[in-house]
Amino acid sequence: MSEPPSVVIVDDHRIFRTGVKAELGDLVEVLGEAETVEEAVRSITELEPDVVLLDVHMPGGGGVEVIGQVAKSRPQQRFLALSVSDDPQDVIAIVRAGARGYVTKTITGEQLADAVARVRDGDAVFSPRLAGFVLDAFAGDLPADQVDPELDQLTAREREVLRHIARGYMYREIALRLSISVKTVEAHVSSVLRKLQLSNRHELSRWAVSRRLVD
Repeated sequence: MSEPPSVVIVDDHRIFRTGVKAELGDLVEVLGEAETVEEAVRSITELEPDVVLLDVHMPGGGGVEVIGQVAKSRPQQRFLALSVSDDPQDVIAIVRAGARGYVTKTITGEQLADAVARVRDGDAVFSPRLAGFVLDAFAGDLPADQVDPELDQLTAREREVLRHIARGYMYREIALRLSISVKTVEAHVSSVLRKLQLSNRHELSRWAVSRRLVD
């Protein structure tokens, strides 16, 4: 059994941070917390958590500013936005800044712990209705008629697996949806990574949405 992921909770409301810690229980190791951008950058840099649970709106620049400052010293740091807002502009802004996921504060403790673990492992995780905002935004980055030789080298099944990865599904979920084995999913992912010369699932997700692979 893998070790529980470690987090730093960044939110300017102490009562909310306390509630999150209580909800997560021993499913996640909380290394520390912060309520300002400055405190967040210092804590993340010193504590080196697997994932940062990050509020979008805070004084001094909010989550986008935290990501930007942390990236200078920890470009590999993973962030999961946790906010009351489901405004598309908030979602897109924080994802463009570098967050690997965005969930709303209506999420349960167990669901949040699962989302943290998935982000630690390289997945992109979004609350269901928010995923569409992200996919639409990144799909619009490229012209619809652009010819992509990288995309052309993927088989129909590989594209199908890639679409599910872009939506944030785990291997076992993809296997169930496509009625194939987990090992077959892994084989397809390995093949796609090799063909596209990418290194992890997060890069695959970004690549897929930028090529308009998701409807």
